[in-house]
Amino acid sequence: MRDKDDRRLQRQIDMLARPFPALRGPARALRGRGWAIVRVPTAIVLILGGILSILPFLGAWMLPLGVLLLAVDVPMLRRPASAAVIHVRRWLSLRLRRFKK
Repeated sequence: MRDKDDRRLQRQIDMLARPFPALRGPARALRGRGWAIVRVPTAIVLILGGILSILPFLGAWMLPLGVLLLAVDVPMLRRPASAAVIHVRRWLSLRLRRFKK
């Protein structure tokens, strides 16, 4: 079951990086095995920055990014994080379709 959740999360991260070709390389590199020592502290700092932000638009992006980075290393977070990414991608897709009409 854990492999399925891991593959789903990896697929969603790839889908997020697809529109931004410059982010594909760093996104793949950060998911490597040796990068956990960088990923976990970065994720914790992003989550704390998102929670403690003074203005919502300055820190709102930090919380989901931190959770997504932490989900790579914490199996319990993989399923909720990938489900949230899917939900946000569908919501944005619907909004873009409505906007284009």
